[in-house]
Amino acid sequence: MTSSMPASLSSDQLSALLERMERERTSRLRTNRLRQYRPYAKQAEFHRVGAGKRERLFMAGNQLGKTVAGAAEVAMHLTGEYPDDWEGRRFDHAVTWIAGSESAELTRDGVQRLLVGPPDQEENWGTGFIPQRCIANRTRRMGVANALDSVTVKHVSGGMSSLLLKSYDQGRSKWQANTVHGVWFDEEPPEDVYFEGITRTNATQGAVMVTFTPLKGMSAVVARYLLEESEDRAVVTMTIEDAEHYSPEERAKIIASYPAHEREARTKGIPSLGSGLIFPIIEEEIVIDPIPIPYHWVQIGGLDFGWDHPTSAVKLAWDRDNDVVYVTNTYRKREATPVIHAAAVKPWGDWLPWAWPHDGNNDTAAGENLASQYGAQGLSMLPERATFEDGSNSVEAGLMDMLDRMQTGRWKVFSNCTEWLEERRLYHRKDGKVVKERDDTLSASRYAMMMLRFAMTAPNSEPRRRYQGNGRRSSTGWMGA
Repeated sequence: MTSSMPASLSSDQLSALLERMERERTSRLRTNRLRQYRPYAKQAEFHRVGAGKRERLFMAGNQLGKTVAGAAEVAMHLTGEYPDDWEGRRFDHAVTWIAGSESAELTRDGVQRLLVGPPDQEENWGTGFIPQRCIANRTRRMGVANALDSVTVKHVSGGMSSLLLKSYDQGRSKWQANTVHGVWFDEEPPEDVYFEGITRTNATQGAVMVTFTPLKGMSAVVARYLLEESEDRAVVTMTIEDAEHYSPEERAKIIASYPAHEREARTKGIPSLGSGLIFPIIEEEIVIDPIPIPYHWVQIGGLDFGWDHPTSAVKLAWDRDNDVVYVTNTYRKREATPVIHAAAVKPWGDWLPWAWPHDGNNDTAAGENLASQYGAQGLSMLPERATFEDGSNSVEAGLMDMLDRMQTGRWKVFSNCTEWLEERRLYHRKDGKVVKERDDTLSASRYAMMMLRFAMTAPNSEPRRRYQGNGRRSSTGWMGA
């Protein structure tokens, strides 16, 4: 760097020159924040799925980087300046985007601050994710100090992009605009505002992004993403463990600082369903790393049949000495035949007894009930549908039995049983009634738990012990005692 400088410079002149160069370097860094953006793995996943999904939800805890990810991506689309390794959606022309949050003040202090710079420091506008050199013009919002209404941004194509800043409290009519290429909702919007935003992108098939911490529970917008499956919609969840800027000690302090009823929403992005949650358990209390199953523990499988909703299976291990049930394996797949499902779970053990629900007795178009079809594929189906020992099959009794086990440390789930854990987080009541959606592996585990009396040890365990309960198994199947 110094080799090109005149040899006649004095030391004071050289120091002054180096100081000016450092100020220039610092200024360029401050006014081109976008180039410095290095997304965490979950942020990168959120960007990547945008290449194939029109609607995206980034559900994360507080202060984990969800709004930063939204701002960085919007700035890329407005400027056309994408990193070389960008795998998300691209626009090769100037675009119009709408972005906003719950109120004008929150839009200013969140969305605007990250995109443009500190609201109360106009001299530093241009230090957000939109590079200073790209900001061509801006207009102010009336009635809100330091708030912007729009920003005109230079696009690499030579055109001019537009950013329109709005807030939910303005109502859906204020979100009406001409056709736009994308909408970014920072924090959860009301349903009418959300659908107005989608409508603005219909002609362009533009992008719709939502970044928020789900403190409002199972609202209509949350349910759209979590309960209504669509090939054009994606959900990315980021927990405090995915936030690389926190040390393990800092994570522990942050988690402990939140009240128990908000802890999972604020640190894991799990919807806060409050009293409506069927299994209101802190996840760490039931989740364990997978362990080898001791030879003397008995095991059983549970099936929940489906087509439009998935067919699911679980495998339970029961430590009878301590009366602890472990969920060790899960499977879930929709729109597939018994041949496919049976092949997927047979590796769990062709000796494994299988519990199944009442609809397994219903005859199919082929004239054979579902339980028999699975038996024909080599699964050891129990002779009767799942019931408690007294012959009852109350759903509520089964759920309360599972909850009691969780609350008393007698129900554990292997950490790799992700389908089960996903369903547990959202399993809730509405108006006092169980919402029968996305509960497939939970139902399968309930059927298996009801039939624990028929669980068995693996045939290759030593010493070999069978727990036969009210039935015994012959070489051809199960028969009553």
